[in-house]
Amino acid sequence: MNKQAIFSIGQVIHHRLFDYRGVIFDVDAEFKGSEEWYEKHTKTGALPRDEPWYHVLIDEDGRVAYVAQRNLESDNSDDPVDHPLLDNFFVGYQDGHYQSRHSIN
Repeated sequence: MNKQAIFSIGQVIHHRLFDYRGVIFDVDAEFKGSEEWYEKHTKTGALPRDEPWYHVLIDEDGRVAYVAQRNLESDNSDDPVDHPLLDNFFVGYQDGHYQSRHSIN
């Protein structure tokens, strides 16, 4: 069963389990990673493959994460994200949301 993405590109989020903030720069309708990545990162395989997965720039970290929808929640702090790749994806930050550098098809 495919679920609809509840977060959007440019949205600042909080990871429920690992307690970090970040900004979404891409969304997959379902898991698109490798089998090896899935087994390594999901431990018991408890995360569904058929829900949206998000590519996230992690605040004040410099790393990129691939996160299942169920592990995210909105971040309402209005604080911008600090990440070295921000300018590759976004042109500005306004009202708690980043504006995408690329037009979305």
